[in-house]
Amino acid sequence: MDRVRSRRGVRETYDRIATHFARTRAYAWDDVTDFIEGIEGHLGLDVGCGNGRHAGPLAERTDRVLGVDVSREVLNEARRRAIEGDYTDSFSLLQADAADLPLGADSIDVALSIATIHHLPDRDTRIESLDELARVLAPGGRALLSVWSVTHDRFDRSEGFDTVIDWTLPDDETVPRYYHIYDPTEFGRDLAESALAVDRTYTSHGNCFGEVSVPG
Repeated sequence: MDRVRSRRGVRETYDRIATHFARTRAYAWDDVTDFIEGIEGHLGLDVGCGNGRHAGPLAERTDRVLGVDVSREVLNEARRRAIEGDYTDSFSLLQADAADLPLGADSIDVALSIATIHHLPDRDTRIESLDELARVLAPGGRALLSVWSVTHDRFDRSEGFDTVIDWTLPDDETVPRYYHIYDPTEFGRDLAESALAVDRTYTSHGNCFGEVSVPG
């Protein structure tokens, strides 16, 4: 599991599955569209943006959106989606790590981190990514995060755990993907330990969600 769960391993995994992955991620989640409805701002951020399925709705609420992902091939899929959706003028892409964002402090008005931090290799790194989000959020800025949860029907566990779940490509090749599956209490504890202010946590469709902001 060590190589699969490493930052390099996660990048290599998504580079390999990017095209097929993008085809299976066509629509924005309702929890995301509900969160950004009514929000306005200059700059939006999508950390772990994947194929960019949430960038389009976010672009409708902000002047510009920055999509960040560790995988170059996934970013290429996000670029193609932006071209098809005709929002390339307000969408920029950046290959970077969620725990080391090359962005200025207090620069982001609204952020998403959807199904991202559960791929980071250990608790310290996951909290670093939360602290990075707190650093780049502007005063009054808000963010929505999600992680896979033990409440999902496929898991028969009550406490968080590490696992590898295969992605199956069309030719039946399997590519292992590392996850940390959170329990809701653990998720709340990690949010509380970070520099973020926790506004609300809840579970939905087998995921833990957190609505957060910056203190003060």
